Amino acid sequence: MAGVEVVVAHRERATLRVGDLFVKIDADPTRTAVEVEAMALAPVPTPEIRWHRPPVLALAALPGRPLGQLGEPSTASPAAWAAAGAAVRTLHDAPLPPWPGRHLDDLAARLDGECRWLVTNGVLPADLVARNRRVAEAALRPWTPVFMHGDLQTGHVFVEHDEVTGVLDWSEAGPGDALYDLAILTLGHEEHLGDVVAGYGTEVDVDVIRAWWSARSLLTIRWLTEHGFDPAAPGCEIDVLTARR
Repeated sequence: MAGVEVVVAHRERATLRVGDLFVKIDADPTRTAVEVEAMALAPVPTPEIRWHRPPVLALAALPGRPLGQLGEPSTASPAAWAAAGAAVRTLHDAPLPPWPGRHLDDLAARLDGECRWLVTNGVLPADLVARNRRVAEAALRPWTPVFMHGDLQTGHVFVEHDEVTGVLDWSEAGPGDALYDLAILTLGHEEHLGDVVAGYGTEVDVDVIRAWWSARSLLTIRWLTEHGFDPAAPGCEIDVLTARR
């Protein structure tokens, strides 16, 4: 048998790779159930499901390589980034999945709570948090829901020969804001935003995308630190916040 590689492991979930098989184990079996249903509905390439026995999901490896990684320069071409934008547009044009999405009021309250935590615990300077909270306000507006991936990090989008070969990790999928997906895809890769928007093929409000960069970073820093990740690594969430003006 091939060696076992730990792809990610923390209190909520773990993903192991054995040869061409990825095995995901989730503390909340509803997340893998959502992932299976979302992949069945999504009109973009997704991994082949080898088997699903909650809370465990086994997926075939995707061809190609990730579009990028947060904190590292992307080696993917502008055409590959544009292809990712086109794939996102295809997803957003699809019928909505039949489960509830995120609520704006809940999001605003959670954002305020995370900002208080960051300042109270001395994680970030108060002026940096306040500045980014003001920037984030532009994202907290009504939106027309689309089929949203919900965690469209560059590491979840695989490309080969400037084409998208598959999109991973659908456990956060549901009705939501189209610009949130575009923001997460370009978080820490601002230089590729134009390529993604060109591939997306319609006019978007770039200020709202930038607002989501701030909101996402503020919302995730506590979770990242509590689960063994480093949001202060070069090019990651704290650098994203520092870059906002």
